[in-house]
Amino acid sequence: MTSKLPERGKKRNYGVRLSMAHRAGQSSLVRVTSTRLPTMFGVFDLIGFERANVDKGETESALLLMLGDLHNQAPLLRIHSQCLTGEMLGSLRCDCRGQLELAMSAIADEGSGLVIYEYQEGRGIGLMAKLKAYALQDKGLDTIEANQALGFDTDCRDFSLAVAVLRELKVREVRLMTNNPQKVEALTKGGIEVIELIACEAPPSPYALSYLRTKKKKMGHSLTMM
Repeated sequence: MTSKLPERGKKRNYGVRLSMAHRAGQSSLVRVTSTRLPTMFGVFDLIGFERANVDKGETESALLLMLGDLHNQAPLLRIHSQCLTGEMLGSLRCDCRGQLELAMSAIADEGSGLVIYEYQEGRGIGLMAKLKAYALQDKGLDTIEANQALGFDTDCRDFSLAVAVLRELKVREVRLMTNNPQKVEALTKGGIEVIELIACEAPPSPYALSYLRTKKKKMGHSLTMM
């Protein structure tokens, strides 16, 4: 299922940092290594990228899962944030694992595309803070209220690293698999044209319904299954 893109120039405030890779405090992107990764969906090229962020005092990392030729047409792209609880522990509180598998399957079916996998657990607040947010949700807060109660923004992620990876690959236009308007805005601000927006909706668990409804109502995510 595809969706119309937001009108160009329309300003929205999602509480996400959309600064670009060239801002002060960020070094240039480094391609660390590459290998082949056999998966249940096919054999992908796996490339590791790093970038020093002096402002944060840390090294930012991203994994690129790539299949086929990215330059025959605008490639399928999924920008995916790490979710250890969903992807490794099988948590049903979110749809993250389902989205990742849906994207990899679609890329395999088409024969080309890429997933940029970023270490931004819990919309960027980290694993331990995410568990604290879960505990607050157990007491009745929604996912946004829980983040804010812990002193965090609604979404603390920064997608400029994904933009830097796309620039390194000389990819200038994409067909983006997402329900999240923040990612469209981040790519557009970074000079990457999103020519098509493709829904990335995994069948939701009953445990995830409240979480997904909040993302649709308060964050503007395009979710048709709610």
